Amino acid sequence: QVQLVESGGGLVQPGGSLRLSCAASGSGFSIYGMGWYRQAPGKQRELVATIARAGSTSYVDSVKGRFTISRDNAKNTVYLQINSLKPEDTAVYYCNTAPSTRYYWGQGTQVTVSS
Repeated sequence: QVQLVESGGGLVQPGGSLRLSCAASGSGFSIYGMGWYRQAPGKQRELVATIARAGSTSYVDSVKGRFTISRDNAKNTVYLQINSLKPEDTAVYYCNTAPSTRYYWGQGTQVTVSS
């Protein structure tokens, strides 16, 4: 079974940037579309960015122009570059296959945006 390990979160001021990473163990990573999800306190988990196996990307409107998803299939890793952070971006960020999830969820990485 593939395991997902997210990292790169932290406490940043509004307007700051972070780069999140998600490393997948096991095989099969490169054949699936991947996505970054986030769950804010008291809210449902939402899919915010996806990248297809061929590399095309999509984003929810609230993050367009600020988030960039990328992947390195040789390293079994997917990334999320987050710029111009806003307080409403505060959440635990997770990766998984997308648009449907196939793997168990990892522990996520906390992103907190606060001055």
